[in-house]
Amino acid sequence: MATSSKPLFDQFLMPIFERLIDREAILRLRQRIDWDTELPRFTNPQVAYPDYYTAHNFHGVKNGYLNIDAAITYDPITQYVLPPGETWVRESLVKAIQGQPRRILDLGCGTGSTTLPLKRRFPQAEVIGLDLSPQMLVMAADKAKAAQLDITFRHGNAAETGLPEASFDVVCMTLLFHETPPDVAKTILKESFRLLGPGGQVLILDGNQRTLRATDWLNQIFEEPFIRDYAQGNVEAWLGWAGFETVRSEDVFWLNQLSYGRKPISYPANAAPSPPTQTENPYAETSAQPA
Repeated sequence: MATSSKPLFDQFLMPIFERLIDREAILRLRQRIDWDTELPRFTNPQVAYPDYYTAHNFHGVKNGYLNIDAAITYDPITQYVLPPGETWVRESLVKAIQGQPRRILDLGCGTGSTTLPLKRRFPQAEVIGLDLSPQMLVMAADKAKAAQLDITFRHGNAAETGLPEASFDVVCMTLLFHETPPDVAKTILKESFRLLGPGGQVLILDGNQRTLRATDWLNQIFEEPFIRDYAQGNVEAWLGWAGFETVRSEDVFWLNQLSYGRKPISYPANAAPSPPTQTENPYAETSAQPA
């Protein structure tokens, strides 16, 4: 019997999504946003895209996340692929944050689906979302404006943010590491360590590595070029390698895991988080403020 060359996502899930997704609503969204105006606002021309990000498709989308179609369809699809519910899964990270952080950085923030709940839970905190895709940042800012949340969205590379050392109390990542090579994920954790003040918290919400190792068919459903490498890794070990202590992970339902660590208070002993310096690039940082 002949086998199909189409990915499992195209064979089985896309027909389901086509029934669930409101295509007219997506088209209206695309037409409502002035992309020619908004994209330059969220594009830092100094950002260099890493090869892994431009040389692969993510979720089978040509040009990956550097694509308007990927940005406007991300939310409608993701709500169905994070059982038992996207909001519940993302809130597991937000609720795990301890204390009252003053500055929070959401790396690989995408369309802001975790960034917005962070601001809602910590309204007095300064919340910044950073992503490599200007298209995704346009969507994130649009959502923040509609929700009347003052969040800053910044175009940049999570592995080399250019933000000041020890300037955040919390750094978090949601669904980022399964889309990056393990060496890049470890570099991002090293950068997170640098960005956190003493005692700062890092939180990573992503696919459950044990589950992915045990059920290879899950790795085949979506066109994710690095998911098998991610599955064979160990986020807790990566956190320890980066210098974090009190490292632990917990299952979030069956498909996801939440990993946590703290920067030692004695490293260094002198500094508290300080505000970032102004960038000379007018496109590097754009705030989505309430209307």
